[in-house]
Amino acid sequence: MKQILHIKSSLMGKQSYSIKLGDTIVKQIQDKYPGSTIEELNLVELGLPHLTPEVLGAFFTPEEQMTENDRKSISLSDQLVEQLMKADIIVMGAPLINFTIPSSLKSWIDHITRAGVTFGYGEDGRPVGKVTGKKVYVAMASGGIYSEGPGKVNDFVAPYLKAFLGFLGMTNLTVFRAEGLKVPGIKEIAMEKAIADITID
Repeated sequence: MKQILHIKSSLMGKQSYSIKLGDTIVKQIQDKYPGSTIEELNLVELGLPHLTPEVLGAFFTPEEQMTENDRKSISLSDQLVEQLMKADIIVMGAPLINFTIPSSLKSWIDHITRAGVTFGYGEDGRPVGKVTGKKVYVAMASGGIYSEGPGKVNDFVAPYLKAFLGFLGMTNLTVFRAEGLKVPGIKEIAMEKAIADITID
């Protein structure tokens, strides 16, 4: 039995390919691990705010020096970090928009990136991720082809998520792609192919 966190970041609602792909990944996880619990985090519906100077300042304020306003300003970040830490498996919807992730997903990353909480530094000064022991599945959707060919150099979704989530300790990451969703001759079978490629560890 696993605790699954399904993060949705698409603006397209029920028509979203990344959400449909993510839902299928979640279903297959449930099939493999019966009795698993699911918590959904829809960043668009939540209206997750971007960081403010007040929140950023509170991130770097020692606990003993925090004011009540400081604690209030990072309460949402604290909730998101707690939610992440409780999850065994993260399914992350990540549609490619303008070559990169949606701003709501970047905002979530900013809120859960906390020195001393989700990452630290070793004796040699190198960063050490603290969000460990988790499996991440990325449900990526794109109108074009970005896994290979000329579009590959413009994929700033998969490489970024692998690099940054790895920095936080989430190194066990698999990307499933629904791509070519706007390409004639490919779009007709793009979702079918993406779903057929899903394998759950």
